Amino acid sequence: MNKSRLSWFKSSYSTGEGGECLEVAYAWRKSSHSSGEGGDCLEVSPCTHAIHIRDSKQHDGTGLILTVAPTPWTHFLAYATTP
Repeated sequence: MNKSRLSWFKSSYSTGEGGECLEVAYAWRKSSHSSGEGGDCLEVSPCTHAIHIRDSKQHDGTGLILTVAPTPWTHFLAYATTP
């Protein structure tokens, strides 16, 4: 079983002036189809109104994050897991 990792980042509304800041986190979970051998992997972070998806090799904050609504994600999973 893969453990979730929290990935903290500063809100775009925070300033660098030492004032009030807000950091938020996603709990990332690696796909069960990912291997530990450095191959193609993806991680997901399901939230209430969005599903965030990223390349697990880019977890240092440099990679892109794809965000989709829950309904299209559910349709994708149904398609991807149909034999």
